[in-house]
Amino acid sequence: MDLKTLKTFQAIIRSGSFNRAAEELNYAQSTVTMQIQKLEADLGVQLLERGKGVTLTEAGRLFHEQSQRIVQDMERLQSSITDLKSGAAGSIRIGASDPTASCRLPGILQKFMTLFPKMELSVDISGSGLLCDRLLRGELDVVICSAPELGTELHFEPLFTEVFVLLLPEGHPLISAPSVTADHLRGHRLLITAPTCPYRKKLESVLKEAAGPPLDTMEIGSMSALKYYVASGLGIALVPEVTLDPVPAGTVTRRLEGRAVDMTCGIICRIADYPLKPPVRRLYDFIRQELGTQPVFSRE
Repeated sequence: MDLKTLKTFQAIIRSGSFNRAAEELNYAQSTVTMQIQKLEADLGVQLLERGKGVTLTEAGRLFHEQSQRIVQDMERLQSSITDLKSGAAGSIRIGASDPTASCRLPGILQKFMTLFPKMELSVDISGSGLLCDRLLRGELDVVICSAPELGTELHFEPLFTEVFVLLLPEGHPLISAPSVTADHLRGHRLLITAPTCPYRKKLESVLKEAAGPPLDTMEIGSMSALKYYVASGLGIALVPEVTLDPVPAGTVTRRLEGRAVDMTCGIICRIADYPLKPPVRRLYDFIRQELGTQPVFSRE
């Protein structure tokens, strides 16, 4: 028993004759007859009474009712497999770090899901290091964050630069400074993120180059929360410009001279996963299109 035979049986009941079913399915009538004979032989029961028309036996009525659902389920399954192979459907696990996860990714995924409504997406929001670890373990399909550490079996494709600005509470003395450089940050309480945060590591490397007294810092575990602590007058902070729309009341932004604290971000996948599965490939290319214009990842 196969799907073609079930569809032939359904066509006979729907059209009322073997001949019309053959015409509908573009089969020879002998093919339709042979399919039904084999089906009845396999089941060991008669399904149809042949005469001037076609009449269902009691077994035929039961088979007709049950086979309708089977055909519908099989057609849905075939459609799903076709969509999966073409990249129009599938389940994708995405990892993203803030502020991309909160400020950029929602709009991108909304567009993607509108184009591909059969896709199933999940988003894991965490720090770059943890996301890369999960990607290496195969728990995520793609990750959007800063560059991974050198030597990992990950492919990083840069897509955009995260621009940082200095956020200060109103009335802060640095607001009136002709220019602000890294060495001006010393002597003012600087709000920083967790030690494992790549943004903090980048900032610390820049500040080490600036001479002066030891830094006065206050650690805030969430980058997205920094602006609220600045607004409360607890200190100053270098924050991603994308998170300041609008700039919180009671705060002012200044550019830090140079772009040493800006950070390159991109999309990451495991080298071992190449070539990417069609659904992942489709999302990968869509994110590239939305966030950057770098060459497509290939391993030739």
